[in-house]
Order: sequence, then structure tokens, then C-alpha cells
Amino acid sequence: MNTLESNTINPDKQHLIIIGNGMVGHHLVEQLVARGATSRYTITVFGEERHLAYDRVHLSEYFSGRDAESLALSTAEYYAEHGIALRLHESVTAIDRDSAEVVTEQGRYAYDRIVLATGSYPFVPPIPGNDRAGCLVYRTLEDLDEIRAAAEDAATGVVVGGGLLGLEAANALRGLELETAVVEFAPRLMPMQVDSEGGELLREKIQSLGVQVLTERATQRIEDGEASRHRMVFQDDKVLEADLIVFSAGIRPRDELARACALEMGERGGVVIDDQCLTSDPAILAVGEVALWNNSIFGLVAPGYQMARAAADTLMCDALEGDAERFQGADMSTKLKLLGVDVGSIGDAHGDRTPGARMFRYLDPLKQQYRKLVVSSDGKRLVGAMLVGDNSVYDSLMQYYANRIDLPDDPASLILPSSQGAPALGPDALPDTAMICSCHNVSKGDVCASIDAGAGDLAAIKGDTRASTGCGGCAALLKSVVDHELESRGVEVDHSICEHFAHTRQELYDIVRVEGIKTFSELMRTHGADSSHGLGCDICKPAVASILASCFNEPITDAAHVGLQDTNDTFMANMQKNGTYSVVPRIAGGEITPDKLVVLGQVAQKFDLYTKITGGQRIDLFGARLEDLPAIWGELIDAGFETGHAYGKSLRTVKSCVGSTWCRYGVQDSVGMAIRLENRYKGLRSPHKIKFGVSGCTRECAEAQSKDIGVIATDNGWNLYVCGNGGMRPRHAELFATDLDDDALFQTIDRFLMFYVRTADRLQRTSVWRENLEGGLDYLKEVIIDDSLGLGAELESQMQGVVDSYECEWANAISDPEKLKRFRSFVNDSRPDPDIIFTSERGQLRPA
Repeated sequence: MNTLESNTINPDKQHLIIIGNGMVGHHLVEQLVARGATSRYTITVFGEERHLAYDRVHLSEYFSGRDAESLALSTAEYYAEHGIALRLHESVTAIDRDSAEVVTEQGRYAYDRIVLATGSYPFVPPIPGNDRAGCLVYRTLEDLDEIRAAAEDAATGVVVGGGLLGLEAANALRGLELETAVVEFAPRLMPMQVDSEGGELLREKIQSLGVQVLTERATQRIEDGEASRHRMVFQDDKVLEADLIVFSAGIRPRDELARACALEMGERGGVVIDDQCLTSDPAILAVGEVALWNNSIFGLVAPGYQMARAAADTLMCDALEGDAERFQGADMSTKLKLLGVDVGSIGDAHGDRTPGARMFRYLDPLKQQYRKLVVSSDGKRLVGAMLVGDNSVYDSLMQYYANRIDLPDDPASLILPSSQGAPALGPDALPDTAMICSCHNVSKGDVCASIDAGAGDLAAIKGDTRASTGCGGCAALLKSVVDHELESRGVEVDHSICEHFAHTRQELYDIVRVEGIKTFSELMRTHGADSSHGLGCDICKPAVASILASCFNEPITDAAHVGLQDTNDTFMANMQKNGTYSVVPRIAGGEITPDKLVVLGQVAQKFDLYTKITGGQRIDLFGARLEDLPAIWGELIDAGFETGHAYGKSLRTVKSCVGSTWCRYGVQDSVGMAIRLENRYKGLRSPHKIKFGVSGCTRECAEAQSKDIGVIATDNGWNLYVCGNGGMRPRHAELFATDLDDDALFQTIDRFLMFYVRTADRLQRTSVWRENLEGGLDYLKEVIIDDSLGLGAELESQMQGVVDSYECEWANAISDPEKLKRFRSFVNDSRPDPDIIFTSERGQLRPA
């Protein structure tokens, strides 16, 4: 029989076993560590999965490039540092209450206290054929691995379930380039969060993304399909075929251990707990989705975290100072983005739990926005709200609801468009009890206390309070509260770009443009913060270089500008890990002739370069020595290539599918449009890199909705999407305009890009810029489409100036002997760098 090793090491400690290492189980561990529980308990954590606790809230990002390590909430070193035994990939099969032991396949482990944090499992409806190969669930990383593998030879996928998890699963299938459908038993999508009007709008928005939505469908059986692997037969004998079926029709508590050891259970499942998270056996506690409190299961992470805090207090009750925390229910308000569509639900969103509730509704079918306000019978309190298509007012409404703040005389003004509505609820209107971060139970008072204790910026306050480190939904509200509280204490919240300029990037841009300043030295002389600060730094110099290029488009290698550039821009190539550089010629729209392909191969052979086809439909040549760059580019330019700006904060690529030229589904020439777009905007310098995508139909093979600028063909023209991106925090682009003809498309993009260049912060991607814009997408539409600021013609003119002044930077450099002098490894020696060493792998060179 296995026993805990620490039994013999420290017999004075009690043995605490936590069964489950999900988000809630790990949060419990953190709470116990914070309370000093390791001095009282020997703690062992059993995790059924082989992975450390990971962030299930962002599980779908696993298909966007994140891995188990990046999703992990902690490290094995953290557990070891605090003396906590972590036993992953070891399932507890039974709890023997008579002998006070838990049982696994590896042995038996004695306990004094247990916490069940076993979570839930996906509900799979009892449909004949639900166990066929290719019928999967969406819950764990292993599940996602199975879905990814099954999708490799699939063309179509169906998700059974149109709730929160179902739409997340549908997004995952779209990301795997499957033609996707959602089947929901209820009359609408997300029936718990939205009403019939909101559900209909949600259906329209999701169907516009190319996802088929079938509601009021009860699947009777799954059988062999004719054109696909499976056929779903519904109650009316209608059918739907798919190669892959994912069940995401709700959750059920993982309560089998509790049931088997005869703990008190709920009638429909879940182990019954009290306010202290104690089960019917006082030695056993339960938290998270396995726990049934007051006849309710809570399926969100924030209530699970509240239970974890209450359980930690219960386990340490005689060591606590002051009152122990109790779990007394949780607010189920949620702010979500599903398939790129905003959905918000606050409190009694349906108004069926509030006697005499009054409701206000606002619907804009053109902008596809629906807002609903539920107020008390006297009109003084907000008791619920519902948002579809735009969550920009969610934070303000949530504070009215959570803190019982008096509503304005006209409550409907809170959900009217910004031009008509009431002003946003500012941080000064929030009481100290206002909940800022529900995941970690951080109030405005906690933020203020952190500031008073010495935290002087947002990062320090996050580290101190952990606010906005859970689901992240409170990030914007937290920043506004922090800035306001710092300023109210007389602390200047400095938005300066750096110590050399007491201006933001936007202010510097306006100064340069209005005053016609064309050099960094002139800008420093006339607007520098203090001449004693020197000649600039690695922050302001590249930022100003980008501004100058955006305004005047002079070659970045000119003597007046080259000293401002970072390494990549200085040598117009991306430096690699071994000191060599990459060469990335532009291949507009991904279209290339055989002759040019041959040239790329010949250059790669001649200079012994590693070749790689990129996700942006280009060919990268790696391993170029600094002194070889001019010769390489000389040959490429002679063959008709030009710089691809892979090194610059500028337009990188315009990805395209083959469109109507070749594809039987294509409705427009996506390749031709991609080439036109790339050739127009290829010289634009911007606050951050920009990527485009053009798809010839709604099947979206170019993944346009993950790009800064996404263009999707329709029968009547082009739909324009903006402000999406991949990277560390992927974000779907949002529909900006529909059925544009070619001229209107270019005019809209001209205005949009130049407005972004004018107003964004340094190194701010379009997605973050849009999130920080007051008024959000509506404001952008007013400025760009409606020309509310009267800037349209000016923005277009500025863009045309950039287009007219374009010059290939490499062509300019190799024609100037002075500029070529920079391209050598040593100032006083023309020989190559002897420390650059290669080895061979898969028939090509790579850094040794």
C-alpha cells in the first residue's frame, strides 16, 4: 500500500488531499499557500490529466497557436517550492471513508481532509450513434487534440449545442477550416443568456460569418452519411451530414466519487455543500462545478474561485483573523466574445425573477446591435441587462447593477447610442465596495489600498491584487480606476512616450504633420522635454522614425533617418538567433510566376540559404550574412522582386485564396483584389505591423477575419472586416461595411488606415487600438464611413501621398555606395563573422 511520503516525515501535520487540478483546484492551492496552510497540512493534489492546471477560459486559443505550456496557470516548480505533492495523470477511483483513504490505480493514500474539485464533464445526449468514430466532445486539451486530428481529413463539422461552450466549439471548427454548423434543441442560441430578439440577432451575426445555425432541432439518431461520414436525422426526418460531430450540449458534475462514497447528492446530480463548502461528511469539502449549493450548480470560473476562497478559510478557520469567508451564491453575469460576436448578460437579464420589472429595448438592425435594460418597478435600480453585438456599455451597466447605484432619470439613455445616451459611469462614481475583478474578488477599495501601500502603476497593482489576471474581462475598467485614483492622489499619470518627449505618440504625430518637421534632431530641438536627456532612446527614436516615414515616406536609409532605426530596419532584414538575417521579397497576394520561383531557388542555392514557405504566402530565405545582403537583393531586384517589409512596422502581406479565377465557390477575383491592395499599401509605415486577407467567398480560405484588414467577397461586392489579428492575443476582426464596390473599398481602407496611423499608440496593434477607442466600432464607423469629423478627404489625400512617394527601400539602398558601407560585420574588417556556424538538418542549413 502506498502512503504519502510525508506521513513518516512530519506526523504532526494533517493530510489534505485535493482531487482535481483544474482552474478552481489550482486556485484553491494558491489560496491555501497564501494562508500559510502548508505549515498545518501535508497537501497532495491529484490531477486526472497529464497537464498542469490550465486556462480553460481561453481553451479555443489552443487552435490559434497557444500550447499547454502557455495556457498553464502555474509550474511544477511552484508546487515543489511550497512542498505540495502534485500527482498528475493519476485518477482517484474511490474514497474509502471508513479507512480515511483515497484509492488510485497506484495505491491508497491516507487523508484527514479532502476537497473535491473534480469539475464537470460534457453532456452527450443519449442519441443512437453518438459513439461513432468522429463523434467527439470539447472539454480538455486531449479532446482538442482529437478534434484537430479528426479535422485533418474532414471538410464539414457540426456542433451539437448552441450555448456558450457550443459556440466556442464552433469557433474552433471554423479555425480548423471546416464548413461549420451549430445544432441547438432550444428555439434560439444561448437561451440562458439572451431572449428571442437577442437570439435572432445572434443567429444573423453568426450566420453572416458562414456558420449554419439550426435551432429547435432534436437529433434522433446518427448514421452513415452519403456525401459525408455521418448523417444526423432530426425529429422531422430532415437530415444534416458532416464529417465531424462535436457534442457541447452542456455539462454535468463529476460527482461519481461523492456518489460512490454515499455523500449527500442533489436530485439531478452534484454533491451538496453548505456555505463553508462542507459536504455531508465534515472531513470532505467540494468546490467548483461538482458542488451543488442551494440547489444550483455554477458553471463559471468566478463562482468556483469564490468557493475556493471559502473552502480555504474553512480549512484554516481557527487560524484566521476576523470572519471567515462564506460562499453565499454568485452572480452569473458574463461578458463574452463568441465567434467574434459580443454577448453580455447581467443579473436578471430576462426579468423573470423580479416582480414588476420594467424593460427597455434598443435594436439597430443595420449595425446589428441589441441592448435590453431590466429595471426595478420604481425605475431606480438596474436588475439586469442583455447585450448582443456590442459590449461597450457592459462595464458601466455592471457597476450600476452590482453596486445598486441610482439610475439616471431616463434609464433608457444607458443603452442608447453614444451620441444620445447618458455619459459613461466614471471611476469616481463607484463606491469602494464596487467589484472590479470578480475572479479574484478585488474591489475598488482593494485597488485603492494597493495604491496607498505604494503600488504606483498598473503592473504593480495587478501583481499586488491579481486583478485582471483571471478571465481578463475587467482590464479596461481596472485601468480607468487605477488612472483615476493615481491622479486623485496627485500622482501624475504620465502618458509621455519616454523621458525625452513630454508627449504621446499621437501628439508627436500631430506636431510633425502640422509643423512639417522632417528630422528627429529638429523635433528634439523644438519639442524635446529637456536637452540634458541626451539624444533620444530606443523608444522614441524608432517611434519618431515611423512617424516621419508615415508623414513623408522618405527612405529610412537616408542619413537623417538611418540612425533612428532599430536593427531590423537599419539593415532592412530580420536578425535571426545566430546573427544572420532573413530575406523576404514581396509576393503580392501570394501570386508568383514560375520564373520568379526559379530565381528564388537559384539565389538560395548560390548563397546557401534556408528556405521556408510562410503562413503569409511568401518564401523566406534564412541565414544570409550581413555582407551578402546587398548582393542577394541585387539579384532579386534584377528579377523583378522588391522588399517585402518583413522587418518593418508596416504592411506585411495580403493573403488570398484563388477566388473566382479557379475555385468553383468563388464569387469575386480575390487574387486580383489582394494584389491591388498590397501594391497600394505596401509603403505605409504604421504604429505596428499590418496584415490583410482577401477571401473570394464566405468559406474564408484566406482567413481574412483574423487580419487587421479582412476583405470577403459577396455577390454584390466586398464585405470589410477590421481590427483582427493573430499573435499573443488573437482577436477576430469585426464587420465594418458590407457590399462595397472596389472604389468604396479602397476609400474606406484609406481612411481607416490613415486614422489608425494618426491616433494609435506606439507599437499598438489595430485590435488593441480599437478596444481602447472611446465609442469603439460605432465611433470608428462615424469617423470613417460617415465622416463625422470632416477628415475623410484629408485622410485620403495623405494616403495618396504615401502611395505616390513609394520607393523600394532595397532598390534605393543598393544604388547608393554610401549606404552599402553599413553592410559588413566589422567596421575595420571586411571578412565575415567567424562566430556564425551552421549545421545541416533535413537537407538545409540551420544555426548550430
